[in-house]
Amino acid sequence: MKYLFLILAISLLMSPTTSEAKPSNTNELIAAMQKKYGKPWYKTATFVQETTNFQPDGTSKVESWYEAMSVPGKLRIDFTPTSGGNGILFTDGKIFVFKDGKVDTTRPFEHPLLILGFDIYRSPASEVITKLQALKFDLSQFREDTWQGRTVYVVGAKAGDLHSPQFWIDQKNLYFVRMLRPAGKDGTQTQETQFNKYQKLGGGWMAPEVLFMVDGKVVTTEKYSEIRGDVMLDPKLFDPQFWTTVHWKE
Repeated sequence: MKYLFLILAISLLMSPTTSEAKPSNTNELIAAMQKKYGKPWYKTATFVQETTNFQPDGTSKVESWYEAMSVPGKLRIDFTPTSGGNGILFTDGKIFVFKDGKVDTTRPFEHPLLILGFDIYRSPASEVITKLQALKFDLSQFREDTWQGRTVYVVGAKAGDLHSPQFWIDQKNLYFVRMLRPAGKDGTQTQETQFNKYQKLGGGWMAPEVLFMVDGKVVTTEKYSEIRGDVMLDPKLFDPQFWTTVHWKE
């Protein structure tokens, strides 16, 4: 009998450690995401984006954009040709729209996709929660579901509700895959965003395909190429004052 106990004790010592408990609420989910990627997630990234906008008449328009990101909270989009000085800058909770090298419009704006796809790993959890609440996600709503054959966590809506503000996080890899929100002037339409075909980037991930849909119909697609992580970027790239004088891609 004592040998049986000895064998059992040895087997327990040699067995893999028990995995950590799954998150049971939104706070625990954010904590798990930050624990997994808080240190290795890239601080900067650049990529070339092929943007296709589909018109109601069935036609489409394709454009190339150059994008540079500094996590958290900064994203620069230069429209081609870059010499035209046109693009968009997200920085410090604001959006700046540039035309002919000058600021055309600016206003406060928190980009939900920046927060969910990137900033969530490198911003204080309390700050992330505050911003998500301001974007009208009901963080008290937390459940599991499946998406594209994988188990996900869903924050913001009960099962069967595909209209209320909500975001979906892949359970295994803890990255953002889907967001739904009311859209249109009266809020009766549903806007959906998908981050697809994830690939590793440094110590984190990047989704090289992004789909934007309204009421189930694709209106815009984004495809990324030349993706690079943790590249050296001049901080002036994200300063509106230097929009026309500093570039990462000519």
